[in-house]
Amino acid sequence: MNLNLYGHDGQWLMVDCGVSFNESLYPAAETGVTKDALFSVVAPDPEFITSRKEQLAGLVITHAHEDHVGAVPYIWQRFRCPVYTTPFTAEVLRRKLARENMAGRVPIIEVSENSTHTIGPFTVRWLAITHSIPDPYAILIDTSAGKIFHTADWKIDAQPVSGKPFQHTLYQALKEENILAMVGDSTNALKPGMSLSERNCFDGLLSVIKPLKGRVVVACFASNIARLISLARVAQRTGRYLALLGRSLINMVSIARAQGFWPEDITLADPEHIGYLPPEEVLVVATGSQGEPRAALSRLATNSHPQLELARGDHVIFSSIVIPGNEKPVERLLSRFAAMGVSTLLSEDSPLPVHASGHPCAEELKLMYHWVKPEIAIPVHGEAAHLQAHADIAKSCGIRKTYVGTNGDLYRLAPQAGIKRGAVKAGRIPIREKD
Repeated sequence: MNLNLYGHDGQWLMVDCGVSFNESLYPAAETGVTKDALFSVVAPDPEFITSRKEQLAGLVITHAHEDHVGAVPYIWQRFRCPVYTTPFTAEVLRRKLARENMAGRVPIIEVSENSTHTIGPFTVRWLAITHSIPDPYAILIDTSAGKIFHTADWKIDAQPVSGKPFQHTLYQALKEENILAMVGDSTNALKPGMSLSERNCFDGLLSVIKPLKGRVVVACFASNIARLISLARVAQRTGRYLALLGRSLINMVSIARAQGFWPEDITLADPEHIGYLPPEEVLVVATGSQGEPRAALSRLATNSHPQLELARGDHVIFSSIVIPGNEKPVERLLSRFAAMGVSTLLSEDSPLPVHASGHPCAEELKLMYHWVKPEIAIPVHGEAAHLQAHADIAKSCGIRKTYVGTNGDLYRLAPQAGIKRGAVKAGRIPIREKD
């Protein structure tokens, strides 16, 4: 659940405002409530900035994943600043706001690729990048104290199914910008090599699905439009009809159509009709890859879905990873499908690639550091081991200063009057005019 704040010249810039899922704020033993009842969204605590909201110049959203945009409808009223983002993300946000009866209340300023906007004392430039959702961007934050390169979520994908290929020259040029600090994604820092391209994932899914008999259900994240396009192409190549089960999937495809990311030659079957087709003609994408109890996949596992019933000889493929902490809910799904005679395949167990991560592995991080050459590396995203691995990679690339901390830490990146040297907890820093 990302919420980043950059302070300069008495004002602040917020970058991303997300939620986390399937986390319990309190152990069930302390509440007397079942664990499933405690599952909810968890948002960052905005107390630090809400007590200074008159100093908040704006909010920048880098892309439309829930952990970057999902908290805006819930906590925006505490700071009431303009929101800057690109068209796809803007449409995702508008629909979220409408569901919370906030339509038209949040000022959303749409920006375009490589455009530059002045937000208070910050000059922000949007840099196109590749990730697992349409319209992702890194940002370059320019101030009189220095330039910050904030990568957000990214990977190097030379063959994305949707969107433009990764632009190496755009990032190689940053070396000439004298970047003070790079704040970067650490999610896959422990993994060697390079991440897989979405194009490889299409090839793997086609090879796995083509010989199968019976119905095929694929579980994946609703926001991965490229994966949905790949599965639609697989359906075309294997003589199957593709249908979507889950409101978030249908909503995301609707946005992709409206924003021009969905190919015009791809049609989808009506979910109401998919249950009447012969099993060998059915390919379904379902929500619930993490074992969420009310999602489509869980309902299929309990034969309680109103539009489709699985039977012995059918197949479920997880075109996703099991997020740490969700192992038990996923294991329950696997057990239920096994009892039904439905075969399952986790991406971790597949001999062919059926999932491609949207985050950089170690070699991609090395390339980015060789291109950008920042003075300071600040790893974010992930557990302590991921952050430390990222810092070690940065050091191996000649970056002398790295900051590895915990949520709530504040780093002083350039000399500022009135602030004691060193990192302090964000909630305790004294705010003075012109600091």
